Amino acid sequence: MNAALQLKDVHKSFGKTEIIRGVDLEIREGERHAVIGPNGAGKSTLYNLISGRFPVSSGAIRLRDQDITNRSAFEINRAGLCRSFQVTNLFHRMSVLDNVRCGALFSLGHKYAFWKFVSRQKDVAERADDILERIGLSGKRDWPAGMLSYADQRALELGVTIAGGGDVILLDEPTAGMSHSEIAQAVALIRRISTGKTLMIVEHDMGVVFDLADRISVLVYGEVIATGTPEEIRNSAQVKEAYLGTEAT
Repeated sequence: MNAALQLKDVHKSFGKTEIIRGVDLEIREGERHAVIGPNGAGKSTLYNLISGRFPVSSGAIRLRDQDITNRSAFEINRAGLCRSFQVTNLFHRMSVLDNVRCGALFSLGHKYAFWKFVSRQKDVAERADDILERIGLSGKRDWPAGMLSYADQRALELGVTIAGGGDVILLDEPTAGMSHSEIAQAVALIRRISTGKTLMIVEHDMGVVFDLADRISVLVYGEVIATGTPEEIRNSAQVKEAYLGTEAT
């Protein structure tokens, strides 16, 4: 199976402190791949390297046939990769609909022009309507985003993420802070929006990870110590030791 995203011997240091220490990782086309690890393992740093927020100290990152190493975030996004963040990142005073429209503009070829009204762009409206239907927020399309519940704000952020049209999606702890019922709804939503796409997800909730992922990679102190199916990772003595801090038997 072809790789949608590939990291080769990726390192990242801040001054003399090495955070990512030679990561090799392959995300297969069309799979849902989870990255797990203890706090401080370097998961968010890894996401920031892939998405262009941080420069790579050494190594290479490829998005299919393109080398995206140290390219700017907007270039990587336009190459087909989109991501969400741990902290909800929305325009709170704008409507739910307009948040999604903003996410769709550049991917549909629209650039800033003061004489154009976004509301008159048919292609933008059609994509926004489709996404609002998929994330279950059509009935709240005119609400200010800041008035949504926390779970709905997370759903809206997923909508804005996929509005850009990228088919490789990075989600960073999408269920953090949710109740059990909200998590179940979020998992169902993630399944829907990632159908036919490639998904990479960082998540602390192991129930979510084992429910969603086709494969799992375990990151510990900036190194991938194991990659495998959920069952392989569940039964790995090395993974148990990394999480429990004691020798697993």
